Amino acid sequence: MARVLVVEDHFDAGDAMRMLLEASGYEVRVARTVAAAIAACDEEPVDLMLLDLTLPDGEGLEVLARATVPPRITVALTGWDERSVADRCRAAGCREVLVKPVAAKVLLALTAALTDSSH
Repeated sequence: MARVLVVEDHFDAGDAMRMLLEASGYEVRVARTVAAAIAACDEEPVDLMLLDLTLPDGEGLEVLARATVPPRITVALTGWDERSVADRCRAAGCREVLVKPVAAKVLLALTAALTDSSH
């Protein structure tokens, strides 16, 4: 079973992604801050991290730079539909960049594709 870390400070959005992914058979944890996401990565290997860029204690991309054990695959979630943001995310190590709001079927399809290829 793939382990997914949802890093999202908006409670409803984070919980909705958790419930959606759990119902599809993933083991899911939610972190609401950069610090909590780093701790989660360092506690247990993460197959896929869905990473919000704007968090209360810093920019989400800090997780990739500061985690001792980075996730195998990271997908950035952002409200900014700008090429410069996507380029910065990819340069930091994100495999994909999704602009919020993300449709449930898109999130599930991408999660399945990325976690199937990560093992």
